[in-house]
Amino acid sequence: MKILVLNGPNLNLLGTREPDIYGHDSYDSLVALLAARARELDVDLACFQSNHEGALVDAIQQAWRDGVDGLLLNPAAYTHTSVAIPDALRAVRLPAVEVHISDPDAREPFRRVNLVRSACVATVSGHGLHGYLEALDLLVARLRDPAHPEP
Repeated sequence: MKILVLNGPNLNLLGTREPDIYGHDSYDSLVALLAARARELDVDLACFQSNHEGALVDAIQQAWRDGVDGLLLNPAAYTHTSVAIPDALRAVRLPAVEVHISDPDAREPFRRVNLVRSACVATVSGHGLHGYLEALDLLVARLRDPAHPEP
């Protein structure tokens, strides 16, 4: 099973960017955390981060071409502004779980607009970096259970 984790803008600054909201762990720590869980789950996992919307759209399309089974996606600020990312998710029809370190619904009003959620099979938010593990577990369980319909 192949899973691609996509992280949007500013997530490369984890550990230094607003640690009171996003914590003190670095992006490399997040990747290591996910890699360890992927080994436990016997999943082939790759991570990609970009500050550019088009690069994320390209990665979604390439994942489909490469036979990736599912996506874990933190669109970050693009959650509230991107039409291209959910359009790409719908185009490739790969199951995607949206994940957020903080809870956007509990923050500024503009963060309550979510353009991506409707193109995802589930959302995990507000659980820090461990939310990524919850999201990965959820996605893998969905992919391994044939009773779950495709998105």
